[in-house]
Amino acid sequence: MQKLNSYAKYKENNIKTASPQELTLMLYNGALKYVGQSKIFIEQNRIENANNSIIRVQDIIDELNATLDMQYEISHNLRSLYIYIGEKLVDANISKNPAALDEVKDMITELRDTWKEAMKIVKPRKKVAR
Repeated sequence: MQKLNSYAKYKENNIKTASPQELTLMLYNGALKYVGQSKIFIEQNRIENANNSIIRVQDIIDELNATLDMQYEISHNLRSLYIYIGEKLVDANISKNPAALDEVKDMITELRDTWKEAMKIVKPRKKVAR
């Protein structure tokens, strides 16, 4: 129990000290985690667990969508993707078809990997003392 408590405090501290860019990356990673769990639960015929995991992915996608700054054109494109992903998640939850989750996983993985690359590009470089 002590280890779980320590881990929960560690995770909470990471979230509280993360930059907005790191939080977005955490959301993408969380979505991928729950997509994976959903597939496993469907394969194990654990329908209630699958439903709960898919809903968690939906919540994450809704959060990503809600935080878009719509003054940028890319935000409109991302909104369309997030809406599409949300629709696929509803379909996957209704049909309990793991193949539908594969498409969602692929899209979220691509978004996450692109985000990671963008973070590297805009990451402030440390100044070297002379």
